[in-house]
Order: sequence, then structure tokens, then C-alpha cells
Amino acid sequence: MHIRTIIRIVGILVALFSVTMLAPALVAYIYRDGAGLDFFSAFVICLILGLILWFPNRTHTQELRSKEGFLIVVLFWTVLGSVAAIPFILNNELDMSVASAFFEAFSGLTTTGATVISGLDALPKAILFYRQMLQWLGGMGIIVLAVAILPILGIGGMQLFRAEIPGPVKDNKVAPRIAETAKTLWYIYLVLTISCTLLLWLAGMDMFDAICHAFSTIAIGGFSTYDASVGYFASPMINLIIVVFLLIAGVNFSLHFAAFANRGLRLSVYRFDPEVKFFLGVQIVLTLICLAILLGHQVYSDPWQALDQALFQSVSIATTAGFSTTSFAQWPLFLPVLLMMASFIGGCAGSTGGGMKVVRIMLLNLQGMRELKRLIHPRAVYRIKLGNKALADKVVEAIWGFFAAYALVFVLCMLALLATGMNELTAFTAVAATLNNLGPGLGEVAANFGNTSEAAKWIMILAMLFGRLEIFTLLVLFTPAFWRS
Repeated sequence: MHIRTIIRIVGILVALFSVTMLAPALVAYIYRDGAGLDFFSAFVICLILGLILWFPNRTHTQELRSKEGFLIVVLFWTVLGSVAAIPFILNNELDMSVASAFFEAFSGLTTTGATVISGLDALPKAILFYRQMLQWLGGMGIIVLAVAILPILGIGGMQLFRAEIPGPVKDNKVAPRIAETAKTLWYIYLVLTISCTLLLWLAGMDMFDAICHAFSTIAIGGFSTYDASVGYFASPMINLIIVVFLLIAGVNFSLHFAAFANRGLRLSVYRFDPEVKFFLGVQIVLTLICLAILLGHQVYSDPWQALDQALFQSVSIATTAGFSTTSFAQWPLFLPVLLMMASFIGGCAGSTGGGMKVVRIMLLNLQGMRELKRLIHPRAVYRIKLGNKALADKVVEAIWGFFAAYALVFVLCMLALLATGMNELTAFTAVAATLNNLGPGLGEVAANFGNTSEAAKWIMILAMLFGRLEIFTLLVLFTPAFWRS
């Protein structure tokens, strides 16, 4: 294990991240909100820490192996989440405990969107912008951005990229070189962010709110600049724009690349992709169920308002964004429970969504159907196909392994929260909200997570990391075999 090389790389990444602190410092200067010194101080602290890690190890440039790539990813997210908490700790107006500051920072970077802060409407603009920026950086993965830069510094990046990109199939690259792949993904990400910003601005948001909500929409994060979230704007048009971009961001970004390759738009890329069809089908079914229940219980007298609310909440929760236009926890209990369960599906592989990913749910379903057929015809040979492509049994085995690990982590985290004194409904939905990188829960965490205990916050931070790194990336570090040379 090339420890000094790993420390050197983490130092470079932390130093690069320190530069992002200057953006909210600039926002503080523009709006004169008094938070600029906190972010400039955080910039200096992060830069010094990065240099301390880098300078003594600057000559160590050994080639990375896959196992070291996994370690760097985990270390980077852990260290980055820790230094990202510095501005929250320094700001006197927030008056946060260390656990709360870490919770907010990790929630932002992992695009979970759960918050411990209330009174967002009155916070300094710099703090609000920083929270949204954390989600935007975490959405695609700041390591992918760094991978485009690291080759210039003499560091190979394929190992980092394979450990970072979410989803069960990670070998397909959209460009021949890893640096080009990372850059292409970020170009797409940036274009979507700019497009979403402009449309939200044209729909009635001011530019600051449009930028902030575009950040968290494309990242499928869910942070907002208001306690009422998107409901603050009371605009069906804004709701629709966010829904459209959540659906776009919930699709595999490799498909976006393929659709716009060769200087033309090829919608057939989406039409023939089985994961996209399943993903959109889930959103349509959820919306129709919510609409029927809302109308049946006369929650809304206006059918169009019911449709607006049903569509927005269904897409927001099912894609693991966690935006809200109303307190869906107050709906008939069947609906919030249904939507929370839908968040386990999440977005497509290679998207910014959380959850277990659509393709895994599809393969689990196909495997279940195959086992039923085998009960009827024990000697028959059945192959699992995704679209027209037959999958190797080892892929299906890996999916089952992931599902088992996911369930185990979920149960352990929920038991740990119950041990802190949390009630059953709150504990279940709190783990669902953090492990699926969703955000809102039910019970005591329906509004925010500020009233949870310090111990519970640390447990949920760990759940966020497990969810963001898709279980195995973090779990593999706890195996003795990983540390054998």
C-alpha cells in the first residue's frame, strides 16, 4: 500500500477544494452579509491542510492500484466532508455543534439534502449559496473533476474513476481516455445546470435563487434557500421545470453523452434503453397513484393542483431529490410510506440520484422471475437479459451481494438509531432518508433533523457515506483481505 502517495493525492485534492471556499466569500462580499471572513478563514485552513499533506510527500508518485483507488475515494470524501464543515463551525449566527456542522456538510456533499438548520430564510446569502454549492460539487463527484486535472499532475485516474461512478456497471467509458471522460461528464453537467438556471429565472425566480436551486436540482440534492423549499414560490411552472430536470439528471449521463454525440440529437438512445423506460414508468405509476389517492381523499379540491402536487412530490422523492412543495407527511399515510419505499429504487446507474439504482431493481426482479420459472421447469436453462444483452451470472451474483450488504447496513443503522432513543417510524425513515441520499423523513425528522441527538447525527453521517459510496466502496475497507499487500 503506497501510503505516502495516497496522502499526497488527498493533500492535492483538499488544496483544490479550498479554492471553492472563495465562491461563497465572493457572494458574501456582493451581498454584504458579514459571512465573508468565515469562508476566507476556511479557505486558508483548507489550503494549509492540503499543503501539509502534500509537501512532505510531493516526490512520491507510485502507480495506483485499484485497492488504493478505493481507499483514496473513501479518505477523500471523509476528509472533504470534515473540512467542508469548517464554515458552519466558524459562523456565529448558525451556532452549530460539531456534530451538526459535520451532518450539514456531509449531507450537502453526498447530495442527501437532510438539514439540521431552521430559519433558512434569514440566513446570510453566503451560507445558503455554500450549502447549494456543496451539493452541486458532490452531485457528479468532485473526484471526477479532479480526475480530469490529476493526469496533468502525473497521477493516473482510472482507479479513482471506477471507484467513484455510481452504479453496477462501471467499465464503459464515454471517451477513450479517462481525463476526456471526466471532462465530458462535467461539460454535460455544466450545460444542464446553466439551462436549468435560465429557465428557473425566466419562470420567476431571482438569479440567486435560480442558481442555487439549479445546483441542487441537477445534483438531485434537495437543499433549498427557504424553509418551505420549492413551495415558497407557489409556482406550477417552477415545479414543472424542476421535475423535468430531475428526470434528466436521474438518467445515466453516459446516455446524455451518446444522445448528443456526432453533433446531433438522437432520442432513440433513450427510447431503446430498458433502464430509462423502467425509470420513467416508475415515475408515471407513482404520480397516478398519488393523484388518485389525493383526489379520493379530497386533499385538494382542484384536480390540476392535485396533479401538480402529485407529480412534483412523486418525482422529487422517487429520484431522491427531497424537494417539497407541501408537507407530504400530512398526506394520507399510505402515500408518504409509498414514496419513501420508492426512494430505495432511486435514479439510474451513472446518474446523480441515490437509492439502489433502477438497473439493480430490474435485475433483482428478473432474477426472481427466473427462480419462479425454475420451480416449474427445474431442468430448463434461463438467461437473464437486459434489453437484448444476456448478462453473465457473476453480474447477477454481484447484484444479490449488493442487495444483501445494503439490507445489512440498513438494519444495523436502524438498530443503532433505535439504541439512541429514536422511535421506530423516525428511525426507519431517517435511515431510508440518509442511506438513499434522499433527505426528508417522517416522524420527528419530517421537517428537519435538528432535534436528533448528537450520537444519531454521527450514525446518519455514516449512513450518508455508505449511500454515496454505494456500500461496497466503503465496506471493502473493513475486510482483512483489503489490507494485505
